[in-house]
Amino acid sequence: MPIWTWFGLHARRGTTPWPLAPGPDGQQGVLGLPRLHAERCDAGHSACSDCVAACPADAITLGADGPRLDYARCVGCQLCTEVCPRGAFSVSHDWTFGVRERSDLLRGGEPAAAAPQDKSEHELTAELRAFGRSLHVRHVDAGSCNACESELQALLNPFYNLHRLGIFFTPSPRFADLLLVTGPVTEAMREPLLRTWEAMPRPRWVMALGSCATGGGTNGGGYACHRGLDGLLPVDLWLPGCPPNPAAIIEALLVLLRRRAQRVHGGRHAD
Repeated sequence: MPIWTWFGLHARRGTTPWPLAPGPDGQQGVLGLPRLHAERCDAGHSACSDCVAACPADAITLGADGPRLDYARCVGCQLCTEVCPRGAFSVSHDWTFGVRERSDLLRGGEPAAAAPQDKSEHELTAELRAFGRSLHVRHVDAGSCNACESELQALLNPFYNLHRLGIFFTPSPRFADLLLVTGPVTEAMREPLLRTWEAMPRPRWVMALGSCATGGGTNGGGYACHRGLDGLLPVDLWLPGCPPNPAAIIEALLVLLRRRAQRVHGGRHAD
């Protein structure tokens, strides 16, 4: 018997009933992405821009109406919460950030116009019916640091046991329903990524996982690296985080499958 199996039996810990039933999600006490309280900022009346200078991912900008936070680029470093003298940024336990529209990840200022959708809600519902209760995922690492991959591996441990939800990873794009992409898309991985997408049968979906894939993270841009999937592929679900935890990934996948309600709208996390 493997030693880790023995430890698990000895501790009497099995698969959590969450999210199918009440139970632990494994994220108790874990910090999420920071919250923005724009009304506390007096940037319009002072020269303070400490938050902008501290952000390593260029996720914060200042406008005439105060600060704006792009969660698609935020890496959750919490530096903005440490340097803001007014408390406009605060720590939170918000980790369920899976959204269908990238514009829902922008907090502050005028809401961004939603990009035109390739599929109507009726078409998406019809596709879901075709999938039934299962989903096969092809993962492509497009230049990540492997933090997201570590969290993806945790989905298959006994605690989360992703397969019980009817979601499986497949090594071939020919059998995949969902293309799950991590990393900011380096120039070397751009063509393999697009070829994987072209090899997938229809209907097919795309999920951008991690702040590198949703907005470029700290490494996006430049001559050798794209700023994530925006403009490259038609993304159906955006999940920021550096990295997003296993529970956040499960929650986002269920949002994609319309088995869970989206919790973030206009950058506001539902309490």
